[in-house]
Amino acid sequence: MTESGLPIFDFTDADLKAALRRAFKTTAIIGIVLAVVLAFVYGWQTGALLFAGTVISATGLWEWQRLVAFINARLDNQKAAGAGRVLSTFFLRLLLAGGILYVSLKCFHGSVYALVAGLALGIFALTVEAVRMIRS
Repeated sequence: MTESGLPIFDFTDADLKAALRRAFKTTAIIGIVLAVVLAFVYGWQTGALLFAGTVISATGLWEWQRLVAFINARLDNQKAAGAGRVLSTFFLRLLLAGGILYVSLKCFHGSVYALVAGLALGIFALTVEAVRMIRS
């Protein structure tokens, strides 16, 4: 621990990478399980909407892992993927997320709340990781 005694000041790049990886896994697992449950209870379209939101949320976490790794490599003067490649995949993922949102809302007539819940899973998983860090 540091002089202040707060574990947040001992948070390293490896800790951030591990937290983002755990949040990604948590999002994917909870999203798939909830999508299957909602598909059985409320119909396959509602389950598909939750799954679509989960995919967008999980790919967002994956993209943030890549961006953090790129920025850390640049700050540490290490070899990293090209900035153009990182930015192009970032914008490609945004375009893909917009396409998934459009198609899922246009084609699936399930509950929109399921889509919003899938989108919120990433925030939930990151909150769990933040609380875990604070409590340790």
